[in-house]
Amino acid sequence: MGSLFRSEEMTLCQILLQSESAYAIVSELGELGMVQFRDLNPDVNAFQRKFVNEIRRCDEMERKLRFLNKEIEKAGLEVVDQEDFPDAPHPQEMIDLETKFEQLETEMKEINSNQERLNRNFLELMELKHILFRTATFFDEAGQQAEFTDRDDQAALLSEEGRASAGNLGFVAGVINRERVPGFERLLWRACRGNVFLRYAELDYAMEDPVTGQEVHKCVFIIFFQGDQLRSRVKKICEGYRATLYPCPDSAAERREMAIGVSTRIEDLRTVLGQTRDHRCRVLQTVAKSLRGWEIRVMKIKAIYHTLDMCNFDLTTKCLIGECWCPVSDLDSIQLAVRRGTERSGSSVPSVLNRINTKDAPPTFFRTNKFTQGFQNIVDAYGVADYREANPALFTIITFPFLFAIMFGDFGHGLIMALAALVMIIMEKTLSKARLGEVSTIFEGRYLMLLMGLFAMYTGLIYNDCLSKAFNIFQTHWTVNFTVKDYNGDDPTLHLHPWSNFHNGNPYPFGFDPIWQEGLAENSITFTNSFKMKMSVIVGVSQMVFGVMLSLTNHLFFRRYINIVAEFIPQLLFLLSIFGYLCALIIYKWTLPIIGEGPGAHYPPSLLITLINMFLNVIKSDYLDVEHTGAVYDEGIQKGVQYVLVFLALGSVPWMLLVKPFYLRWQHKRRSLSGYAEFAGDNTVGIPQSEEDEEVTHHDSQSGSHSGHDDEEEFDFSEVFIHQAIHTIEFCLGCISHTASYLRLWALSLAHAELSAVLWNMVFHAVLTFQGFSGIVGIYLGFAFWAALTIAILLVMEGLSAFLHTLRLHWVEFQSKFYHGEGYKFLPFSFRTILKEEREE
Repeated sequence: MGSLFRSEEMTLCQILLQSESAYAIVSELGELGMVQFRDLNPDVNAFQRKFVNEIRRCDEMERKLRFLNKEIEKAGLEVVDQEDFPDAPHPQEMIDLETKFEQLETEMKEINSNQERLNRNFLELMELKHILFRTATFFDEAGQQAEFTDRDDQAALLSEEGRASAGNLGFVAGVINRERVPGFERLLWRACRGNVFLRYAELDYAMEDPVTGQEVHKCVFIIFFQGDQLRSRVKKICEGYRATLYPCPDSAAERREMAIGVSTRIEDLRTVLGQTRDHRCRVLQTVAKSLRGWEIRVMKIKAIYHTLDMCNFDLTTKCLIGECWCPVSDLDSIQLAVRRGTERSGSSVPSVLNRINTKDAPPTFFRTNKFTQGFQNIVDAYGVADYREANPALFTIITFPFLFAIMFGDFGHGLIMALAALVMIIMEKTLSKARLGEVSTIFEGRYLMLLMGLFAMYTGLIYNDCLSKAFNIFQTHWTVNFTVKDYNGDDPTLHLHPWSNFHNGNPYPFGFDPIWQEGLAENSITFTNSFKMKMSVIVGVSQMVFGVMLSLTNHLFFRRYINIVAEFIPQLLFLLSIFGYLCALIIYKWTLPIIGEGPGAHYPPSLLITLINMFLNVIKSDYLDVEHTGAVYDEGIQKGVQYVLVFLALGSVPWMLLVKPFYLRWQHKRRSLSGYAEFAGDNTVGIPQSEEDEEVTHHDSQSGSHSGHDDEEEFDFSEVFIHQAIHTIEFCLGCISHTASYLRLWALSLAHAELSAVLWNMVFHAVLTFQGFSGIVGIYLGFAFWAALTIAILLVMEGLSAFLHTLRLHWVEFQSKFYHGEGYKFLPFSFRTILKEEREE
């Protein structure tokens, strides 16, 4: 809890890495994951750093691994995930990895090239086979037509006798893509002026392109012409349309002989292609078993050299000098990691890790687990906490789901949400390894979602609301005891007054009486609205007061005692004098009975009018258009109390405005006169460990050596006064606006309850009145439609709306009272974090 309430104590360390052991030490620190290195060469180009060649070699290995990964995906294989997390290889092993990857890449490229060439040959043979078959069909059909008729010029032209008698009549045959046939035919006709004859037929099945692997539909064609000039023109047109021409014998016997030879070659080629595919598959299966481990090793090597590039190289000592932030509690484990790295490298000279003092603000580090990480992410989305600042995430674990549940109070809806989160928690090991994409955000907040569902179930029991229906566990405490004589015929409704004998006088044991939820009371909305509105104000003011109290812990921890006197006390007085008093009036009013009617009756006073009259010094009001006192309690005591509270509220404003600026001005003058140069004002970062720690010489690699005493900034009283004035106005106006903002708890709770009731009454309840077969079908369809709308609107849309409103209440209304959120996050050098980020990308 202490680590979550305030960030870990951090220290800046300087590490002297010997050249022969630097790689192994950084590798051990990456496995540990508790060190954030500082870049000591921010002005040096990435291409001018010491280990740029090693990083380029890693980039080349990553390219080869990506190539192998793509080949595995093309083959339909899966990469085997590594259960263990392999260690970073030794620098000398980098050469072995490069050689192995180079061999695999060369082998795969050679296999792909051979397979592509074989596929191309196979495609050409298949096309030639179809050409021989189709041209034989063309000639056979033409010969049969020439036997039955002498008038068919085209048939005579296609027959062998006709072509022999025609003199120099030739033909070409080939294949062309199906979509290019219409344009191909038109261009042949126009370019040859109708002096060619074209026949084509579409292949029965698609052919596979050897380069792209896509299926292509093609047509076989044969073109007859006369003369060498037309032959040249036809071949150019075929070349322009990317048609493939194949040799085709003139005689049928030669075509049959060629077809037999082509079929034999196709069968042989099929055998070779099968063996090539099997060999390729075996190679890729072997690679798939080791690919993930290779990727992790290369990632670690690259990360190590990137980290070493952040260090400075000392030419005199021949060692690397690095600076890093690390938690104080982990210094022993970091020292042990440095010692292990030195032993692994076999270096005889040990590396040195020293703590150094700095005035730079350390990073913020909270130790979280899978349960608290989701709540910490909510706070970090607003802003990372300042170093050692009070962390709202600890209290958000309870307050966030509770405020959400106030707006989402329904036992049934909360149960569905909790079950959905519980399923993700049970299957978290499986889901954490899957690529969830955008759903990963919901999965990371599964514990938050579980608490929101459980708290919604609790508030649903308080509201006595489950899918817009009420539980009648303890039986209603309202009874209708009246006769016909009691009924006024002029009034169509009957009102149950709380001072009458319709109520047994005992409160309902838990939550709302079911009579308010089932719609039996006409003033149910009035009753629930009144309760939820006042409850929202009490919850909101309580949370704001708690936020102001947390600011006290910050002031005490950072020893900013002037802030306690000049900010905390007047802020607390202002908030309690107005809105704390309002909450007290609400609770006291709930204890007052409403007695009788007419003269002498005790009516409920208007709290809004009371609060306004508190500043106008007026106590009397006409709330129910009858003469009654507007005082909540004894008029004389109330008047005196309100005088005191108004004086405290108004007096706290100049208190916040003037005390701190003039105190800082007096302190500045006093220190200037005494010759004390260092002025530790309100902007001190962290807490010095001792008085000596405030004046330690710090050698920084970026700015050179300088004294621990920074040059004193010039004190500007006007700037300090304006800043304090803005802060005072913001707080005073914020108390009013933030209190009103908490009324969204009441508004969204009302909207959720009414929308749930509308869906029940207008969608599902309507089909319950159907009779017979239509009633059976109507119940199934109506329930399905009602359930779909409930999940889509009430759970998803309303849940997201309530989540965003809860987020705003925490970020603005609660955290603004004590939380600055101007720090920066601790990002340690960790192999697991780098691997997780790469997998998400």
